[in-house]
Amino acid sequence: MTFDLASPFSTFRAAPLIGGLILLAGCSGGGEPETPSTEEVSAVKTEAEAFHATDKFTYANTDDVIITHLHLDLAIDFDAKVLSGDAVIDLKWLNDEATKVILDTNDLTISAVSYEKDGEWVSTGMELGEDDPLLGSKLTIEADDHPTKLKISYQTRPGAQGLGWLSAETTANKTAPFLYSQAQTINARSIAPLQDTPMVRMTYSAHLTTPPNVLAIMSAEQDPNTPKDGDYTFSMPQPIPSYLIAIAAGDIDFAPISGNIGVYAEPGVVEKAAWEFAETPDMMTAAEGTYGPYRWGRYDLIVLPPSFPFGGMENPRLSFMTPTLLAGDKSLTNVVAHELAHSWSGNLVTNATWRDAWLNEGFTSYVENRLMELVYGEDRAVMEQVLGLQDLKRDVAELEPELTSLKMPKDLANPDDAFSQVSYVKGQYFLMFLEQRFGRDHFDAFLKEYFDKFAFQSITTEVFLDHFRKTLWAAHPEAVTDAEIQEWVYGTGLPDTLIEPASPAFDLVDETRSEWLAGDLALSDIPTTDWTTHEWLHFLGGLPDDMTVEQFTELDETFGLSGHQNAEIAYAWYMNAITANYEPAYPALEEFLIRVGRGKFIYRLYQALEDNGKGEWAREVYAKARPGYHPIAQTRIDGILGL
Repeated sequence: MTFDLASPFSTFRAAPLIGGLILLAGCSGGGEPETPSTEEVSAVKTEAEAFHATDKFTYANTDDVIITHLHLDLAIDFDAKVLSGDAVIDLKWLNDEATKVILDTNDLTISAVSYEKDGEWVSTGMELGEDDPLLGSKLTIEADDHPTKLKISYQTRPGAQGLGWLSAETTANKTAPFLYSQAQTINARSIAPLQDTPMVRMTYSAHLTTPPNVLAIMSAEQDPNTPKDGDYTFSMPQPIPSYLIAIAAGDIDFAPISGNIGVYAEPGVVEKAAWEFAETPDMMTAAEGTYGPYRWGRYDLIVLPPSFPFGGMENPRLSFMTPTLLAGDKSLTNVVAHELAHSWSGNLVTNATWRDAWLNEGFTSYVENRLMELVYGEDRAVMEQVLGLQDLKRDVAELEPELTSLKMPKDLANPDDAFSQVSYVKGQYFLMFLEQRFGRDHFDAFLKEYFDKFAFQSITTEVFLDHFRKTLWAAHPEAVTDAEIQEWVYGTGLPDTLIEPASPAFDLVDETRSEWLAGDLALSDIPTTDWTTHEWLHFLGGLPDDMTVEQFTELDETFGLSGHQNAEIAYAWYMNAITANYEPAYPALEEFLIRVGRGKFIYRLYQALEDNGKGEWAREVYAKARPGYHPIAQTRIDGILGL
């Protein structure tokens, strides 16, 4: 299904939550995602034209009934690589005429469905539809009597897209197998039968059983001092969308960082991680001081095994993090700031559909950068802005034009397509534009009020714009024009009003690189001792395509770039080495591809190998690396390499 909106500036009203599903009032019709006309911009719509936000990536009949609470009672079987047990869902009915509950599933084996009646579980009819490669299978449950509780007995499958199963040999400590989930965007349906759409928010609880040497943790309330006894219970009292349900289980220890912040990781990693992330409490203080209270209880992190395909995942109360952040110098902690920032933007106020993903990621990237400035200073924040803009320009050049708008198109083919640097960095720069025009003090107050007003709700781009129009913009009507806002949100490419940041530190790096390439400066004379990771990335990112093998060799031998322990620097070097066919880097590149499963690195490296005539070599390496990758990464790289 698609959204059918008129103007981005029509008057939209956020209605109260109904069991976790936000209803919107507005207008149907219009030419979105094309830029709306001036007449449409001025139109005022009435409450009688109310509509439900729709999500084409769910089967769920959310107009009829919604889940308000999910309880999972599951056993984790590492040998079979499955979760098995029951999902009990609480329902709120919205349509008196409805007779069915439709849920999302993907690669689930459903053994029984029943509903609660007079304290007993009564079997009911169900039908599991055909499997769609993207959406999975529709589960239709007979519900003539409008039950308020359903119990679904089921089992996941070993290849479930949302579950990563690792043998003990592929973990850091090599003592126990490991499981971790990744539900965003629509992979929660491969973990449990539910309404897998960010429109619906629910509380959840869980009981998990594991082998006795395994600790299980979830994105929920849990005691960090829980013993490894194989029996665990969890509660998430705040309503969240399905993609924020998360599970991890393995040989996991805990190290406190402060009274309400700590880190989980394998025993050989946990202390290193606690040191690397020691400034997380400072980030929390900065965030609360600027954007209001943290509303989730504890904030913990878990460093997952290297196969985790993302830099981080903002699962509430328990951010999942890649070990590639453990650089030993706290230089990559912007990812921690990003996942913490999601506690306000994304987890607290959530995009109602994946077409509105920038409401999650653009806001979070903006807040992340503000936290980096508050904790580490303006110079570092500006360097990260510059690097982010470079990545954005690359993505804009590579993407189809319709995927360069903040509001994703109606015919978005896959929700994952919404997660380019457009949603992240273009969204960030839009908010930076607003900050510049309205002033930081006014904009900070606006964002704090926005997070409070829409707390624990899922909203669309149009709801945000309406709120912006009636508050900050109404108070300062001359700060921006309709045309400027339209261009930022609905226009393609980069707006003319984008102001590029300037980093004096990067200017010096540019001068140094030019002098070396011209033969006027020896590498040994470059003052790299005090360079940050960001300066290295800028240096490597600016190397020309026509460098000689001798120049590559000199760089490599002088600075030990092949096999560099900082994953960001190593990745930037390998991308240059592939383009130039600098073969001495290939043994270290092979080791990197086998050891690291982070998609940010491995997708582009495999693509570069395929594009530069090294596809056969890449497939040989991938055959060794694939068993250690998450299913999400396996699917992506299979496509890149034509497998």
